[in-house]
Amino acid sequence: MTTRTRILTGITTTGTPHLGNYAGAIRPAILASQDANADSFYFLADYHALIKCDDPQRIQRSRMEIAATWLAGGLDVNRVTFYRQSDIPEIPELTWLLTCVAAKGLLNRAHAYKASVDKNVEAGEDPDAGISMGLYSYPVLMAADILMFNAHKVPVGRDQIQHVEMARDIGQRFNHLFGNGKEFFTMPEALIEESVATLPGLDGRKMSKSYDNTIPLFTSAKDMKDAISRIVTDSRAPGEAKDPDNSHLFTLFQAFASKDQEEEFRAELLQGLGWGEAKNRLFQLLDGQLGEARERYHQLMSRPSDMEDLLLIGAKKARAVAAPFLAELREAVGLRSFVEQAAAPVATKKKAAKAARFVSFREDDGSFRFRLLAADGEQLLLSRNFADGKTAGAVTKQLQSGEALDVRTEALGFSVWLDGAAVADSAEFADGAARDAAIAALRIALTPIED
Repeated sequence: MTTRTRILTGITTTGTPHLGNYAGAIRPAILASQDANADSFYFLADYHALIKCDDPQRIQRSRMEIAATWLAGGLDVNRVTFYRQSDIPEIPELTWLLTCVAAKGLLNRAHAYKASVDKNVEAGEDPDAGISMGLYSYPVLMAADILMFNAHKVPVGRDQIQHVEMARDIGQRFNHLFGNGKEFFTMPEALIEESVATLPGLDGRKMSKSYDNTIPLFTSAKDMKDAISRIVTDSRAPGEAKDPDNSHLFTLFQAFASKDQEEEFRAELLQGLGWGEAKNRLFQLLDGQLGEARERYHQLMSRPSDMEDLLLIGAKKARAVAAPFLAELREAVGLRSFVEQAAAPVATKKKAAKAARFVSFREDDGSFRFRLLAADGEQLLLSRNFADGKTAGAVTKQLQSGEALDVRTEALGFSVWLDGAAVADSAEFADGAARDAAIAALRIALTPIED
């Protein structure tokens, strides 16, 4: 029997969906959910929204708008598990279990946290000014979202790849400490869809609320037409040939057109179609494709109780998976019934010693690297880039072989060499004493190490 691939996608509920959200995330996710081999979980990430937004009305409105957008777009709730994150109490509990094994050093390296610190430092502020524990712990909550349902694939943008890797690190750490030979968590993979459209906004930059350049998806046909009329074009007059390949308007048309429609529109632009008429063609194309869905959207928004019922059914399905799994995890960490504990034979098994471990990952350019993490999750080494996973694996095995370690200091850091070539490096340390202590810790960690 073929195992179905479990796919998990969440959308943060802080805004109104626009055309870019639809083409880049919602439409491809709805299409993917129709695959008979996919077991799809889609959720409204409303706990995540609290990190970014302190306006309760905006969060409530956004939850409704995003739910209505998914449903109006054709999401079949009978084929998928569709739920609100906040309806699954097991998720915040799992977040705490994972927080207790997540290394602070790992969270210190999260891009969003580092960017906020850098911004504060540039402004001459305290490095942590305005940074909440929600922002700092965001990767642990995302890890809980993913690991609770043991997702195999997580479709994300490139800026979120790190969070999926961190979920792997945290999941591996939990497995190592409490698994006793059992792998509680599946290791998720980031799914980057290169073919998914990133739409330009009215000014040619990426369509985003931050740039105020969006085209509304389902508000009204008039709003959409007004927004399209504001798309920036060049000054070529009707009758003059237009360059489709350097036209934001053509890129938008292309994202929704059939091949025949695209070729016909390209030919008309080259023959001098006026920009006003071109914008009208784009509106007609979008209105034709989205008109029915817009009607369904407004019906749903006028009947919030219908959406509430569907989401509660989805939450029941999600909790049927989450509740028994969390019970297993509670048992594993020692949060057990006194009665069951008293009835059970006293365990005499010695607790496995905590050990350092290697964590492999793949870079955006296709190369392979690994980290060596200490028992507490602190990074001891970061490897150089290797062309393939086999070579990276061979290096990790050689490092664990017990051979004398060739460590070479370089200012306030050091590198590890094998066969005359540097294969991995340390971080920079505050002083020579800290560097030498790290080298001593590395030698201990590699004598021997569990993979």
